[in-house]
Amino acid sequence: MMRIASRDDTKIAYARSGDGPPLVLVHGTAADHSRWTSVLAALEQRFTVYAMDRRGRGASGDSADYAIAHEFDDVAALVDSIGEPVVLLGHSYGAICSLEAALRTDRVIKLVLYEPPIPVGLPIHPPGSIEPLQALLDKGEKAGVVTTFLTEIVHMPEGEVKMLQSQSSWSGRVAAAQTIPRELRAAEGYRFDPAQFKAFKVPTLLLLGGDSPAFFKAAIDVVHAALPSSRLVVLTGQQHVAMNTAPALFLNEVLTFIAN
Repeated sequence: MMRIASRDDTKIAYARSGDGPPLVLVHGTAADHSRWTSVLAALEQRFTVYAMDRRGRGASGDSADYAIAHEFDDVAALVDSIGEPVVLLGHSYGAICSLEAALRTDRVIKLVLYEPPIPVGLPIHPPGSIEPLQALLDKGEKAGVVTTFLTEIVHMPEGEVKMLQSQSSWSGRVAAAQTIPRELRAAEGYRFDPAQFKAFKVPTLLLLGGDSPAFFKAAIDVVHAALPSSRLVVLTGQQHVAMNTAPALFLNEVLTFIAN
């Protein structure tokens, strides 16, 4: 793993692999850089991939004063450190971080956002659901925190959860369980401001699972309406983790967008 310093001097780690123009990957909640394993080999054939560990997980550092804005700075710092134009791809919470980071750097030439959980009026999780996660965490039941988050917050089908549990990246998800409650609270408090994106010219691909919960669709519709150069693609039959459940479909949409 390599590291760069973010704006607050927190060290942000990333794995660099492959050969070609740079592609930065930003994972979501309850994950680390290893969540891209199912599509990494295909991406490495076309790009130099920079898969980051977001702060508080993996080989990255953390800070006591957590704020979602620090994560925007982290992504922008990694992009700027590369020294040339990059394609930026963010998933879930990482998609929020990527979207806002694209306002903090002029080096993003294309942007891919997969289901950013932006609050737009529909409840993302039931009231009071963060406290039970914190209680599990306080008891040291990290695996329970991750499983509960996936089933009750993301509404991931049982089969998809079991698939994630069988993958090598599961241990990284469990190790980062302490970041889940804070990110849920931060996402609740985040407010997307369409006015900031009126002049945003970066071509953007918005990915939505055809079977995903309604709040993801509502959120991505708001982003689509706000970004002048965005394109929305629905991944038929998929939900929140098509890179795992339908990697060929996911790759086809991403690679076609980048190539055109």
